[in-house]
Amino acid sequence: MNNNRRLPDSTVEVFPIGLGAMPLSLANRPNESQALDVINTFIDGGGNFIDTANVYCADEKDVGHNERLIAKALSKPDNVQDIIVASKGGLRRSKSDWKVDASPEWLRASCEKSLQDLNSDSIFLYQLHAPDPDILLTESIGELAKLKSEGKIQHIGLSNVSVEHIELALSVAHIMSVQNRCNLFERQSFNNGVIEFCENNNITFIAHSPVGGHYQHAQRSENILLKKLAEKYEVSAYQIMIAWLLHKSSSIFPIPGASKTISIKDSIQAVKVELNKEDMQILEATIN
Repeated sequence: MNNNRRLPDSTVEVFPIGLGAMPLSLANRPNESQALDVINTFIDGGGNFIDTANVYCADEKDVGHNERLIAKALSKPDNVQDIIVASKGGLRRSKSDWKVDASPEWLRASCEKSLQDLNSDSIFLYQLHAPDPDILLTESIGELAKLKSEGKIQHIGLSNVSVEHIELALSVAHIMSVQNRCNLFERQSFNNGVIEFCENNNITFIAHSPVGGHYQHAQRSENILLKKLAEKYEVSAYQIMIAWLLHKSSSIFPIPGASKTISIKDSIQAVKVELNKEDMQILEATIN
């Protein structure tokens, strides 16, 4: 469980826990110095996979903030080597909301801007942020396949999808990853077969919000059972939640978010937590 994991159909190995960079760029984000410290702390701790998106920002005038922040962090010579950045396209940002737009034209424009903001010639993993009910999924994936053939992206991923979406996407292009919300309290991707499908088809399942997300993590950590197990293993409740995902499947790759260095330091220590079978069963039976 604690060994680095190889991403499908690549020679790239990643630390078992990634960094979800979204909290570093929302309206209530930390200052730039603190945000850069979070990224650097993650890298110094052995992390090498950072998840971002063009719409991780404060509003429509701020699009690309998260990508530019990551590019600045990676401009340090010590940070450039072996760091994987995964971005997304397919949403439009407004002052208070996100709207799906997975049209080929918007995906292409978004990808090309992301290349500029990331200061990169090619994005390792580019994910469709969400299927667009007004656009055929095959058209969206077809455009990502074109971007891949042009070398602008190296691998294609999906986010916020069902098994049916994945199967349809696979009819057009190879899919490296699927990213859905998933944690001990929110198990839709277990219950609807997405994780099993990923396991059976050599697709990495990226679990975002693995400790409850930006707005629920504090509440989740107060669960009585989690606090009891955290005391038993002498770790935080957050580490228990991340370790649970790591133990569930070698295909699962959690990407906890962080806006403070202490948070990401804590999260990456979850690779050392060895939950026994009995405690895994108790967690599954008690929290649902």
